[in-house]
Amino acid sequence: MAEVLDVAVVGGGPTGLWLACELALAGVRVELFERRVEAVRESRALTLHPRSLEVLALRGLEGRFLERGRPLPTGHFAMLDTRLDFSVLDTRFPYTLFLPQAVTEALLEERARELGVAVRRGHTVEALRQDDEGVDLEGSTDAGTFRIRARFVVGADGARSAVRRLSGIPFPGTDVTRTSVLGDVTLGAPPAQPALGIANERGGVMVVPMSPGVHRIVVNDPLREKAPVREPVTLEELRESTLRIAGSDFGMREPRWLSRFGNETRLAERYREGRVLLAGDAAHIHFPAGGQGLNVGLQDAMNLGWKLAAVVKDGAPEALLDSYSRERRPVGEALIHNTLAQTALIGATRETLALRELLSGLLREPRLNRQLADNIGALDVSYAPLDVPAPQTPSPLLSEWCGRRLSDVELGTDARLYAALHPGRWLLLGLGEDDARPLPRWEPGWPSQVTTLRGHLRRADFEGVGGMLVRPDGHVGWAWAA
Repeated sequence: MAEVLDVAVVGGGPTGLWLACELALAGVRVELFERRVEAVRESRALTLHPRSLEVLALRGLEGRFLERGRPLPTGHFAMLDTRLDFSVLDTRFPYTLFLPQAVTEALLEERARELGVAVRRGHTVEALRQDDEGVDLEGSTDAGTFRIRARFVVGADGARSAVRRLSGIPFPGTDVTRTSVLGDVTLGAPPAQPALGIANERGGVMVVPMSPGVHRIVVNDPLREKAPVREPVTLEELRESTLRIAGSDFGMREPRWLSRFGNETRLAERYREGRVLLAGDAAHIHFPAGGQGLNVGLQDAMNLGWKLAAVVKDGAPEALLDSYSRERRPVGEALIHNTLAQTALIGATRETLALRELLSGLLREPRLNRQLADNIGALDVSYAPLDVPAPQTPSPLLSEWCGRRLSDVELGTDARLYAALHPGRWLLLGLGEDDARPLPRWEPGWPSQVTTLRGHLRRADFEGVGGMLVRPDGHVGWAWAA
């Protein structure tokens, strides 16, 4: 009988690749199965948000992405005139990183292969059966068929997820009611500003430079929004809509990629069914407003990876996996709420244009602007306490810290918090000036690997904190008083 994998990840996009990296880092036997034979060259997503950059930094990989991307200090909400100011956020990465999805995927696959992950392209999953011990997957390749067995399977295989369908997880929501188009084209007369956004009574146009000589044009045309999502886009359609709305077609020619997309919105009823779990677009789809889908998928994978590794490698109770859905499904709900609101603001009626003007004015207020920037950048995500034992400390526990996301704070003259989390382990962190004071013990009930470290923090918001147990994903597990 063939060897049983610990985990089979289905789907080779950013979510599946990052999850495979996390599992391999922990020593889990993981293989990735992707139906496409070649890597996708088109890039539907274009940005990495602050929390996603923190996720990469938690494993020491941010440099690879920063070298290839372009930092932008602002973001947008529904293409409103007032931009979101990311430069004020409490993070080492106070910006969005402009980086085409194709590059992101290539860098993640490079990392996965470094860690020994077998990336099996051209594998289409067609059948799934699970029992109390594992999951059987069957499917086809160009060479014939394949069958594998794994203790757990994760569906990261996108909006039309075969894993979700075969596991029987409902995917309720709404069908497409309106469509928009995009095109990556050469512009003979590009706009003078780096990024152009136009919204008027004729529709909306956004123009963004992609690479030397190539721009992306996104068009929301009320006269074409009922076009079926599968109807091919032509250069002439893109040109006519852009010219009518923006007053210029910017000399567009030589299309590299043309695509139509819709506002179908769905959220999986649950993220786990026995030994099958969902992540990324397999769990949530929405109108691509604000560039959040790829980022939330990466963050799904970060949350799931260490938990699944703890169950597989350390014998942690499978109930730990229930916390994945409990923590991440509300984030999916918030994502859908956010993108529905943005979708409502993308229109050409007098009422919509008036609402856009009103909200754009409100976003000039710094507190409101920051609140929305924190939300889009996913820096406001916090979790309830996990059902794991607290460290054995004589000091009172600070329950208000549980689940809080930590930024990459300095722990001393030459040490940072995230560097201590690069191995993907729990971190038992002692704070304060008393280096002789013993750190508490932590016995979770399974042989989890824990890094122990002492540090000193000068930030006022850490005053009165004697130490903390930090989860592998950079959120606080427990904190105790000084």
